[in-house]
Amino acid sequence: MKSIAINLRRLSLTALAMFLVVSSFFVFIPSALAETYTIKLGSDKGMLAFEPAKVTIKAGDTIKWVNNKVPPHNVVFDGVKNAAKSADFAKALSHKQLMMNPGQAQETTFPADTVAGEYTFYCEPHRGAGMVGKIIVEG
Repeated sequence: MKSIAINLRRLSLTALAMFLVVSSFFVFIPSALAETYTIKLGSDKGMLAFEPAKVTIKAGDTIKWVNNKVPPHNVVFDGVKNAAKSADFAKALSHKQLMMNPGQAQETTFPADTVAGEYTFYCEPHRGAGMVGKIIVEG
């Protein structure tokens, strides 16, 4: 009788351990599937442009902004031209602090619940020169 109880306890602990291992895969799958895209601030040829200027991502993905040429640059999301129609959300995605040195980087992660659509961004000092881009979040 004692041996049956011990075996049942071992079996239940093994089943519990297997359940925890398998369920942990479901917790980490979304972050493992997320991608990081790099956008250069200033083109390789020295133009006042984002390179690339248009990127299509999925909610949960990250944009790595790398200061490239003709600094200073920053990244500001337009409070009106965004699918979420939210100035607060645009502000949360933005990096208003100027990056002065080539190679400096910042990241923006689009939350998993980001509304699908277009999000326009620009470099504040060079917006008038046409340094504007778009992130398209797929649904």
